[in-house]
Amino acid sequence: MTVRILVIDDDARLLEMLEKYLTDAGYQVEAVPDGQSGLEAIRSTPFDAIVLDLMLPDIDGLEICKSIRAENGPPILMLTAKGDPLDRVIGLELGAEDYLPKPFEPRELLARLKIIMRRRQGDVAKTATRFGRLEIDRGAMEARLDGKRCDITAYQFQLLDALSQSAGRVLSRDFLMNALQGEDLEAFDRSIDVHISRIRSAVEDDPGHPRRIITVRGAGYLFARSQE
Repeated sequence: MTVRILVIDDDARLLEMLEKYLTDAGYQVEAVPDGQSGLEAIRSTPFDAIVLDLMLPDIDGLEICKSIRAENGPPILMLTAKGDPLDRVIGLELGAEDYLPKPFEPRELLARLKIIMRRRQGDVAKTATRFGRLEIDRGAMEARLDGKRCDITAYQFQLLDALSQSAGRVLSRDFLMNALQGEDLEAFDRSIDVHISRIRSAVEDDPGHPRRIITVRGAGYLFARSQE
Protein backbone atom coordinates (compact mmCIF):
# COMPACT_ATOMS: atom_id res chain seq x y z
CA MET A 1 0.00 0.00 0.00
CA THR A 2 1.39 3.37 -1.06
CA VAL A 3 1.67 5.95 1.73
CA ARG A 4 1.42 9.54 0.48
CA ILE A 5 3.06 12.43 2.31
CA LEU A 6 2.59 16.13 1.54
CA VAL A 7 5.38 18.52 2.57
CA ILE A 8 4.61 22.26 2.64
CA ASP A 9 7.65 24.48 3.23
CA ASP A 10 9.09 27.56 1.52
CA ASP A 11 12.71 26.60 2.25
CA ALA A 12 13.79 25.15 -1.12
CA ARG A 13 16.79 23.25 0.23
CA LEU A 14 14.83 21.73 3.11
CA LEU A 15 11.97 20.85 0.77
CA GLU A 16 14.34 19.04 -1.61
CA MET A 17 16.05 17.22 1.26
CA LEU A 18 12.78 16.03 2.82
CA GLU A 19 11.37 14.95 -0.52
CA LYS A 20 14.45 12.80 -1.21
CA TYR A 21 14.70 11.42 2.33
CA LEU A 22 11.03 10.43 2.58
CA THR A 23 11.04 9.01 -0.95
CA ASP A 24 14.08 6.90 -0.08
CA ALA A 25 12.16 5.72 3.01
CA GLY A 26 9.48 4.29 0.71
CA TYR A 27 6.85 7.05 0.72
CA GLN A 28 5.23 8.80 -2.22
CA VAL A 29 5.98 12.47 -1.62
CA GLU A 30 4.57 15.70 -2.99
CA ALA A 31 6.53 18.80 -1.99
CA VAL A 32 5.14 22.33 -2.44
CA PRO A 33 6.64 25.74 -1.51
CA ASP A 34 3.58 27.68 -0.33
CA GLY A 35 0.24 27.36 1.42
CA GLN A 36 -2.00 27.86 -1.61
CA SER A 37 -0.27 25.04 -3.49
CA GLY A 38 -0.61 22.91 -0.38
CA LEU A 39 -4.35 23.49 -0.09
CA GLU A 40 -4.82 22.72 -3.79
CA ALA A 41 -2.85 19.48 -3.41
CA ILE A 42 -4.94 18.45 -0.40
CA ARG A 43 -8.18 19.01 -2.33
CA SER A 44 -7.02 16.92 -5.28
CA THR A 45 -5.06 14.08 -3.65
CA PRO A 46 -5.66 11.92 -0.56
CA PHE A 47 -2.62 12.07 1.75
CA ASP A 48 -1.77 9.93 4.76
CA ALA A 49 0.11 12.73 6.57
CA ILE A 50 1.15 16.35 6.08
CA VAL A 51 4.40 18.03 7.09
CA LEU A 52 3.50 21.70 7.48
CA ASP A 53 5.80 24.66 8.07
CA LEU A 54 4.08 27.41 10.06
CA MET A 55 6.05 30.26 8.47
CA LEU A 56 4.83 30.40 4.87
CA PRO A 57 4.99 33.35 2.44
CA ASP A 58 1.31 33.49 1.48
CA ILE A 59 -1.02 31.78 3.98
CA ASP A 60 -0.29 31.44 7.69
CA GLY A 61 0.47 27.84 8.58
CA LEU A 62 -1.97 27.99 11.49
CA GLU A 63 -4.76 28.89 9.07
CA ILE A 64 -3.85 25.94 6.87
CA CYS A 65 -3.84 23.68 9.92
CA LYS A 66 -7.29 24.95 10.89
CA SER A 67 -8.62 24.42 7.36
CA ILE A 68 -7.26 20.85 7.16
CA ARG A 69 -8.75 19.91 10.51
CA ALA A 70 -12.13 21.47 9.64
CA GLU A 71 -12.33 19.05 6.71
CA ASN A 72 -11.19 16.11 8.87
CA GLY A 73 -7.98 15.92 6.88
CA PRO A 74 -4.88 13.78 7.47
CA PRO A 75 -2.63 14.06 10.54
CA ILE A 76 -0.31 17.06 10.64
CA LEU A 77 3.30 17.32 11.77
CA MET A 78 4.13 21.01 12.20
CA LEU A 79 7.58 22.45 11.62
CA THR A 80 8.19 25.44 13.89
CA ALA A 81 10.92 27.95 14.58
CA LYS A 82 12.73 26.99 17.78
CA GLY A 83 11.70 30.18 19.60
CA ASP A 84 7.96 30.04 18.94
CA PRO A 85 6.40 28.03 21.82
CA LEU A 86 3.11 29.93 21.52
CA ASP A 87 2.70 28.93 17.87
CA ARG A 88 3.30 25.30 18.85
CA VAL A 89 0.59 25.45 21.50
CA ILE A 90 -1.88 27.13 19.13
CA GLY A 91 -1.08 24.63 16.40
CA LEU A 92 -1.74 21.69 18.71
CA GLU A 93 -4.97 23.31 19.87
CA LEU A 94 -6.05 23.70 16.23
CA GLY A 95 -5.59 19.97 15.69
CA ALA A 96 -2.00 19.26 14.66
CA GLU A 97 -0.85 15.90 16.03
CA ASP A 98 2.76 16.85 16.72
CA TYR A 99 5.40 19.53 16.18
CA LEU A 100 9.11 19.51 15.44
CA PRO A 101 11.32 22.58 16.04
CA LYS A 102 13.88 23.54 13.39
CA PRO A 103 16.63 22.50 12.93
CA PHE A 104 15.88 18.79 13.22
CA GLU A 105 17.28 15.42 12.19
CA PRO A 106 15.43 13.80 9.24
CA ARG A 107 15.22 10.50 11.14
CA GLU A 108 13.41 12.20 14.00
CA LEU A 109 10.89 13.64 11.54
CA LEU A 110 10.40 10.17 10.04
CA ALA A 111 9.95 8.60 13.49
CA ARG A 112 7.33 11.18 14.44
CA LEU A 113 5.51 10.78 11.13
CA LYS A 114 5.23 7.03 11.71
CA ILE A 115 3.84 7.64 15.18
CA ILE A 116 1.14 10.13 14.16
CA MET A 117 0.02 7.87 11.30
CA ARG A 118 -0.20 4.83 13.60
CA ARG A 119 -2.01 6.93 16.19
CA ARG A 120 -4.58 8.05 13.61
CA GLN A 121 -5.10 4.42 12.59
CA GLY A 122 -5.60 3.45 16.23
CA ASP A 123 -2.62 1.08 16.22
CA VAL A 124 -0.68 2.65 19.10
CA ALA A 125 -1.26 0.76 22.32
CA LYS A 126 -1.66 2.52 25.63
CA THR A 127 1.86 2.13 26.92
CA ALA A 128 2.17 5.09 29.28
CA THR A 129 3.89 4.60 32.62
CA ARG A 130 3.56 7.12 35.43
CA PHE A 131 6.29 8.07 37.86
CA GLY A 132 4.66 10.60 40.17
CA ARG A 133 4.00 13.72 38.10
CA LEU A 134 6.07 12.40 35.18
CA GLU A 135 4.41 10.21 32.54
CA ILE A 136 6.43 8.32 29.94
CA ASP A 137 4.34 7.26 26.95
CA ARG A 138 6.22 4.77 24.75
CA GLY A 139 3.38 4.49 22.24
CA ALA A 140 3.21 8.24 21.58
CA MET A 141 6.99 8.55 22.06
CA GLU A 142 6.66 11.45 24.46
CA ALA A 143 7.14 12.36 28.12
CA ARG A 144 4.67 14.56 30.00
CA LEU A 145 5.18 16.46 33.24
CA ASP A 146 1.95 17.51 34.96
CA GLY A 147 0.18 16.60 31.72
CA LYS A 148 2.32 18.92 29.57
CA ARG A 149 4.57 17.47 26.90
CA CYS A 150 8.31 17.73 27.59
CA ASP A 151 10.41 19.28 24.84
CA ILE A 152 12.96 16.53 24.12
CA THR A 153 14.17 14.90 20.91
CA ALA A 154 13.25 11.39 19.81
CA TYR A 155 16.55 9.89 20.88
CA GLN A 156 16.46 11.77 24.18
CA PHE A 157 13.08 10.17 24.75
CA GLN A 158 14.57 6.75 24.00
CA LEU A 159 17.31 7.46 26.54
CA LEU A 160 14.77 8.52 29.17
CA ASP A 161 12.68 5.44 28.41
CA ALA A 162 15.70 3.15 28.80
CA LEU A 163 16.47 4.70 32.18
CA SER A 164 12.86 4.46 33.38
CA GLN A 165 12.57 0.79 32.41
CA SER A 166 15.41 0.09 34.85
CA ALA A 167 14.16 2.42 37.59
CA GLY A 168 16.15 2.01 40.78
CA ARG A 169 19.19 0.53 38.98
CA VAL A 170 22.40 2.35 38.10
CA LEU A 171 23.06 2.22 34.35
CA SER A 172 26.51 2.97 32.99
CA ARG A 173 27.11 5.24 30.02
CA ASP A 174 28.33 2.24 27.99
CA PHE A 175 25.17 0.30 28.82
CA LEU A 176 22.98 3.18 27.66
CA MET A 177 24.92 3.59 24.42
CA ASN A 178 24.57 -0.12 23.69
CA ALA A 179 20.86 -0.07 24.60
CA LEU A 180 20.16 2.57 21.96
CA GLN A 181 22.32 1.22 19.15
CA GLY A 182 19.47 -0.87 17.78
CA GLU A 183 16.96 1.99 17.65
CA ASP A 184 15.92 3.34 14.24
CA LEU A 185 17.19 6.78 15.15
CA GLU A 186 20.14 8.97 14.29
CA ALA A 187 23.27 7.90 16.14
CA PHE A 188 24.25 10.02 19.11
CA ASP A 189 26.31 12.96 17.90
CA ARG A 190 27.01 14.20 21.43
CA SER A 191 27.87 12.59 24.70
CA ILE A 192 25.33 10.86 26.92
CA ASP A 193 26.02 13.55 29.53
CA VAL A 194 24.84 16.33 27.22
CA HIS A 195 21.62 14.45 26.41
CA ILE A 196 20.99 13.78 30.10
CA SER A 197 21.40 17.50 30.78
CA ARG A 198 18.79 18.31 28.11
CA ILE A 199 16.39 15.72 29.52
CA ARG A 200 16.80 17.13 33.02
CA SER A 201 15.99 20.62 31.76
CA ALA A 202 12.68 19.22 30.52
CA VAL A 203 11.64 16.85 33.33
CA GLU A 204 13.24 18.17 36.53
CA ASP A 205 11.77 20.95 38.67
CA ASP A 206 15.33 22.06 39.48
CA PRO A 207 17.78 20.67 36.88
CA GLY A 208 20.69 21.76 39.05
CA HIS A 209 19.47 19.49 41.83
CA PRO A 210 17.82 16.57 39.99
CA ARG A 211 15.50 14.19 41.82
CA ARG A 212 14.37 12.04 38.90
CA ILE A 213 17.63 11.26 37.08
CA ILE A 214 20.46 10.93 39.58
CA THR A 215 24.17 10.91 38.74
CA VAL A 216 26.06 8.16 40.55
CA ARG A 217 29.64 9.37 40.41
CA GLY A 218 31.97 6.96 38.63
CA ALA A 219 29.12 4.56 37.80
CA GLY A 220 26.46 6.20 35.62
CA TYR A 221 22.85 7.29 36.07
CA LEU A 222 19.90 6.11 38.15
CA PHE A 223 16.24 6.81 37.43
CA ALA A 224 14.54 7.24 40.82
CA ARG A 225 11.70 4.83 41.62
CA SER A 226 10.00 7.23 44.03
CA GLN A 227 9.13 10.60 42.55
CA GLU A 228 6.85 13.51 43.39
